[in-house]
Amino acid sequence: MASFTVSSVLFVLLVVFSGSSNAHLSTDFYSKTCPKVLCTVKPVVQSAIAKERRIGASLLRLHFHDCFVNGCDGSVLLDDTSSFTGEKTAGPNNNSIRGFDVIDKIKSKVEKVCPGVVSCADILAIAARDSTVILGGPSWEVKLGRRDSKTASLSAANSGQIPPPTSTLSNLINRFKAKGLSAKDMVVLSGSHTIGQARCISFRNRIYNESNIDSSFAKARQKNCPRAAGSGDRNLAPLDLQTPTSFDNLYYKNILNKKGLLHSDQVLFNGGSTDSLVTSYSKKPKAFSADFAASMIRMGDISPLTGSSGEIRKNCRKPN
Repeated sequence: MASFTVSSVLFVLLVVFSGSSNAHLSTDFYSKTCPKVLCTVKPVVQSAIAKERRIGASLLRLHFHDCFVNGCDGSVLLDDTSSFTGEKTAGPNNNSIRGFDVIDKIKSKVEKVCPGVVSCADILAIAARDSTVILGGPSWEVKLGRRDSKTASLSAANSGQIPPPTSTLSNLINRFKAKGLSAKDMVVLSGSHTIGQARCISFRNRIYNESNIDSSFAKARQKNCPRAAGSGDRNLAPLDLQTPTSFDNLYYKNILNKKGLLHSDQVLFNGGSTDSLVTSYSKKPKAFSADFAASMIRMGDISPLTGSSGEIRKNCRKPN
């Protein structure tokens, strides 16, 4: 009969406890409980992008803004109520993040196929991947199994966890490092700015006051973004002037030519530690695509709720 020491018993208990409390995400999480989830999500995303190409970038950004505030838990989707203030009105999100109606449509379709099974957090992750692919970017196998938070944090969303467009290079590196992501991940994920648009308020200072910017590029952007604060704040400009609805590596080529729209774009190539990565991705689109897919998987791993934590929301806008 085997004998057990106190230390061996503790080790066994630790292993059992760890396994039960830290369930892992997996690409086949819904293989038995909702095998049609992927083929249910994609047509809704395709339809939304067919109506408005820009929405693909918006869905990708929603996933990012969700994951960077207390993890990938669907908290960014919660609406404010008379007794609760969520993250939608936080500085980085207010009048900026969008696509909630598309997530609602996806959730409705998924609930009909397998009610009460697929989380809103997972729907965000799938929609981000599908959007990237539909706009010409790389694909990856999305890890699933996240659960939804029952609450959200306005203060956390306002705390700088989501790097602002005025960020310095060191701030960008530190913000990503705090989430377990490397400087390389940061440069790669910034490449998502190859699609989408930004508001005048987020790049006004750069186009009027910064010197590391192509003069003709600055003048062109000034036409739709007046110098006076409060004037045209919501006017939009493409983050990638040439192909704002196609996922490619022109973002990096633009930065090399001092045509980064945001301050936080241009600091990636401004004599700092990330210059070589920007140069590399400007020349190697396949490397960018492969690294982007890998970094998106790592971002999706940020502090998910799993096991018995959180819930599976029936409506992505409110707790059950």
